[in-house]
Order: sequence, then structure tokens, then C-alpha cells
Amino acid sequence: MRELSLLAFPEPDVVPDDAPAPIEQAREQRRRQAAATEVAALRRARQERAAGASGCETSTVRKSA
Repeated sequence: MRELSLLAFPEPDVVPDDAPAPIEQAREQRRRQAAATEVAALRRARQERAAGASGCETSTVRKSA
């Protein structure tokens, strides 16, 4: 009976107390992705600003009044 119980409901792997919880791992991954996105956005904004300052702007956006 015990064998059938273990097959149906396996015991979870033992996790050390100091190991991060899965939710913490997911949060850390989201933080890293957000930081990478921010770096890419800043880099692009700097490139666009530099292109605009040198007079070789590729597109113009018109604001309607």
C-alpha cells in the first residue's frame, strides 16, 4: 500500500532552507529582464538623440494641435 501511495503522491525533493523560493526566482528574473529592457531603451534614445542633433533624422513626428 505504501508503494502505491508513493507512486501516486511522490514526496517533493528536499529543498535547503536558504534556497530561494520559486516566486523569488521568478521575481529576480523579471527584474533582470526589466533592467535589460531599460538599458536597451536608454541606448536607443541616446542614438536617436545623437542622430537628431547631427541633422540626419530618419523620421519626423508631427503633433496635431
